[in-house]
Amino acid sequence: MTLTLVPPLSVLPAPVRPDPLGVLGVPGEINLDHAASAPCARAAADAVAGLLPWYASVHRGAGALSRRCTLAYEWARQTVGDFLGARPDDHVIFTRNTTDALNLLARALPAGTTVITFGGEHHANLLPWPRGSVRLPVPDSPAGAVRSLAAALGELARDARPGLPVLVAVTGAGNVTGECLPVADLARVAHRYGARILVDAAQLAPHALVDLTALDVDYVAVSGHKLYAPFGAGVLAGRADWLDAGTPYLAGGGATSHVGAATHDVRWTTGPARHEAGTPNLLGAVALAAVCEALRAADRDALHAREQALLARLRTGLATLPDVVELRMFSPEAPRVGIVSFVVAGRDSAEVAAHLASRHRIGVRDGLFCAHPLTRRLLAEAAARTGRTDLPPTALRASLGLGTTEAEVDTLLAALTTLP
Repeated sequence: MTLTLVPPLSVLPAPVRPDPLGVLGVPGEINLDHAASAPCARAAADAVAGLLPWYASVHRGAGALSRRCTLAYEWARQTVGDFLGARPDDHVIFTRNTTDALNLLARALPAGTTVITFGGEHHANLLPWPRGSVRLPVPDSPAGAVRSLAAALGELARDARPGLPVLVAVTGAGNVTGECLPVADLARVAHRYGARILVDAAQLAPHALVDLTALDVDYVAVSGHKLYAPFGAGVLAGRADWLDAGTPYLAGGGATSHVGAATHDVRWTTGPARHEAGTPNLLGAVALAAVCEALRAADRDALHAREQALLARLRTGLATLPDVVELRMFSPEAPRVGIVSFVVAGRDSAEVAAHLASRHRIGVRDGLFCAHPLTRRLLAEAAARTGRTDLPPTALRASLGLGTTEAEVDTLLAALTTLP
């Protein structure tokens, strides 16, 4: 990233209390829906509370409040860029969320770009891409994903359109099953064929390190509301050239270097501001940066080990319930983050979710999880695998994270044995 600003302490958010990665919640309510929107971390809440008295415009303001907020906003950009392993010449652009980030990149693609995705993506990584994009089948294993991508890129290389850009757009961890794709291996294959690669890290970043440099990926997108900073900010980080050349899909103040008297006499600026028109979401950016800073200071290996133990407890418990069937793309041992989708045979998933909420104060997700093609496929696969003909047409999803306890997992498992 291009920014090297390190502001004095006086412009930074207020120091957080001990345990900055503790999460806020309502006593008695069990939140197992982190994959949709994670609870707010204390680090985010404290950062926002500390900055609110100073809240003012960002950029170009001469007053003390505006200057402090500008420094806080650019400090947030640097902090998030460091968290994501941004390279010196990368852009770190604040967006609303991952969906917004992917749509931004889709609008900035060079003309003629072919985009390759897998069928197992969230809608955010299926719908924004231009016509003519290639959707590969849902892979049956991490290694299968690598082989499928290599075959597709090899075929494109023999196409009659040599030299046109190619972007591979993949998820880091699926929002339906939590299963992880081998991002570094996919990046190596993409670069071997001269393609770029984007990682939708909305579900991966809250659970594992995501580093542009270490993974050697070109772009990464994340959402603050899944990273314990629910204040409406997301990020697209990555290579500057396409972003500086693409026409902004949000036109307005701050994105221009010159606006003339004629209707179309506009010169767009370069850098992140080109894609951040209008008043930026200062509080969202600062909240996200505060969580990123807290996570960088934490023992990520310990956090990962704790989550994996909870995940194993949940999956083992679900496997003992005779009418519960887990959804999965890969083998049961494949790496995954703390997300499990399942069905209860003979039960409507929405009714099960409502029962868990009303009788046991447990929040889980039901439906097709904004990944309709994948979830429908996995439901059909689960029926074929188990021989059951009474599986419902939608699924349930329990997702874990900071603040989840063994007792909460056990409460869910016990509640599923008491369905009316």
